[in-house]
Amino acid sequence: MSNKVVAIIPARGGSKGIPRKNILEFCGRPLIAWSILQAVNTPEIDAVYVTSDDDEILDIATSYGAQKIKRPDEMSGDTSTSESAIAHALQGIESAPAIILMLQPTSPLRKPDDLSCAVRQFKTEMWDSGFSGAVLEDFLIWKRKPGEVMESINYDYKNRGRRQDREHEYVENGSIYLFKPEILAKNNNRMGGKIGIYLMDFWQSFEIDEPGDWELIEILFKVNLGKSYLPGGG
Repeated sequence: MSNKVVAIIPARGGSKGIPRKNILEFCGRPLIAWSILQAVNTPEIDAVYVTSDDDEILDIATSYGAQKIKRPDEMSGDTSTSESAIAHALQGIESAPAIILMLQPTSPLRKPDDLSCAVRQFKTEMWDSGFSGAVLEDFLIWKRKPGEVMESINYDYKNRGRRQDREHEYVENGSIYLFKPEILAKNNNRMGGKIGIYLMDFWQSFEIDEPGDWELIEILFKVNLGKSYLPGGG
């Protein structure tokens, strides 16, 4: 059985929120470059692939050390899933990996050892799939029901209790997904079997989706990761 660990980074050329966001400059490099470099510099990862419909993205990917997989246009629309992109990418990988890491370019707030630690935890705890997340320390969540009625979701507002007495809850932060290829094949989903969580700091949960996110994520990157990644420490 293969022990190979691969990282696959899906990156479409189209983006409605921020046009061409994957190749825009973020802290001195194209945004996608940070996820590639983080994966390439992780000893536990044997190969790094970028799957994209966009030739410019693929050229940037190879320049930073990733292997490229050209994705068909029909798998690159707004309704296309990441799972379909990963399944297609696996067809172009010569030997099936034991573990896949899926990394979103829009979540660059990873510490230098995050990917190593996540892979080691996956193996040690014998997960079938897992995701990165953070503890929600004191988030009281509500939703609006039909008729404009507000309903508390993760606590009872009639019996609020003390913060320290509430059970921990976790947010899936979108930065790292790990799974065995057979989980994807069986469920058409990145999650299944024994699911684990790799915990990160809460500030690492922010990602770039809208134009207003860009400046905030750059500040978080420079302040928290500048000494690790940027010339002169940011």
